[in-house]
Amino acid sequence: MMSEMVTEILAFILTTSGWVLISSTIPTDYWKVSSLDGTVITTATYWSNLWKACVTDSTGVSNCKDFPSMLALDGYIQACRGLMIAAVCLGFFGAVFALVGMKCTKIGGSDQSKARMACFAGVNFIFSGLCSLSACSLYAHRITSEFFDPMFVAQKYELGVALFIGWAGSILCVLGGGIFCFSVVDSSTRSSSHTGYSYGGPASTSHVSSHPRGNAQPMSQRPPPKYSSSSRAQHFDKNAYV
Repeated sequence: MMSEMVTEILAFILTTSGWVLISSTIPTDYWKVSSLDGTVITTATYWSNLWKACVTDSTGVSNCKDFPSMLALDGYIQACRGLMIAAVCLGFFGAVFALVGMKCTKIGGSDQSKARMACFAGVNFIFSGLCSLSACSLYAHRITSEFFDPMFVAQKYELGVALFIGWAGSILCVLGGGIFCFSVVDSSTRSSSHTGYSYGGPASTSHVSSHPRGNAQPMSQRPPPKYSSSSRAQHFDKNAYV
């Protein structure tokens, strides 16, 4: 019991940390940063995220421009937005169900219902991690494909800090969700093995009665033993000689 509680607490810490990292990835500025490859003098640094594109000059002053229209954006940016928002929502619901389903909490009903909620929370966290992992990987794929394309003559970018934060949060969510699911499966397997065991020891022979239950006669009310005439004669014959 204690080991299961420790496992669930560890899974909750992992998943909550991963969800916080995923949530902090969305507003982070540096999803992609301009590459310095082949440049000798850097006069400005270009960087961008899911919501705006900015430029920072050599004096440290930044000028940003929000994306004017959502429908006019590239498809991969729209897909990354949707996946990251879905990851945050799934992680939030996973945290709520995990708090209700953990054995160290006093809410959630019976052990069976709490186990179902914990398993559902683990599934939510796994999907949250997969959504964030897909979004970050899609964005990184676009950056690397443009960087290694010899025909691409525009500004080339490199992977930003936000992508690594998103990947780290995704891994934590997937690991914690898997621990949640496996802990529930392990506990259900143990409970079924305990309930299926039955003791098959020998029956007690201390009391054997031929009377039906409820009609057994006590020792003081039992009739005296009956002797046959021949045994009674032999008994008196022995006493006669005395």
